[in-house]
Amino acid sequence: MSEDGAITRAPGEGGRLMRWAFRHLAGPAEGVQGAVQGGSAEAREAWKRDLAERKRFTREQRERKRAARAADRRG
Repeated sequence: MSEDGAITRAPGEGGRLMRWAFRHLAGPAEGVQGAVQGGSAEAREAWKRDLAERKRFTREQRERKRAARAADRRG
């Protein structure tokens, strides 16, 4: 913090207006065709398969924990 109490910012950071504009006007890039930059179709498919496998594994882990808690309550 500087001596006069003002917050110092980097020269390229922009001001209040720029922060507001990026926060409110430049929303997320949703629905962009080819959002995975530089990836081949095979790489995208592999990524999708990996994501599906991770979700399946997580779902199975939750089910196992739920079953263990139910068994502890019963017994």
